[in-house]
Amino acid sequence: MAVLPIITAPDPRLKVRSEPVSKVDDDLRKLMDDMLETMYAAPGIGLAAIQVGVPKRVIVMDLSHDEQPPQPLHFVNPEIKWTSDDKGPYEEGCLSVPEFYEEVERPLKARIDYLDYNGAQQTLDAEGMTAVCIQHEMDHLEGILFIDHLSRLKRQMILKKLTKAKKLSASA
Repeated sequence: MAVLPIITAPDPRLKVRSEPVSKVDDDLRKLMDDMLETMYAAPGIGLAAIQVGVPKRVIVMDLSHDEQPPQPLHFVNPEIKWTSDDKGPYEEGCLSVPEFYEEVERPLKARIDYLDYNGAQQTLDAEGMTAVCIQHEMDHLEGILFIDHLSRLKRQMILKKLTKAKKLSASA
């Protein structure tokens, strides 16, 4: 397994719509393993393949806490089949938008169909943090960042700070 570089905003690759995966094979499982290692090293709780420069409809997540053993989840070609009318705010962050956290309102429950690590068809009825996280990661597959849910002013302020930080680290 390998830790992969994570792309950060405002990189235009993050705005690319990811392509469906034709089959779950050893190469895709290696990608998912590398994505998990990258996510754990960051540290984070979710990662979409596009965030490591691979425009495929693949997500990994792990919402276990420090004292719990890892509980990785693998989603290939996930599709939201239903979301609740009830919505609520959650403070979201993103490995591609480092050090920024903002409240985003999303449906509190969602049903997702997907292929798992072995290519088997699965359905997940998610609620709370799991529902929020999978919706956040699925936005990445459409080229959407959580900051795209914010006001134009907030989004521009965050992007300006990220651009400035990139320039400072490049010149250091």
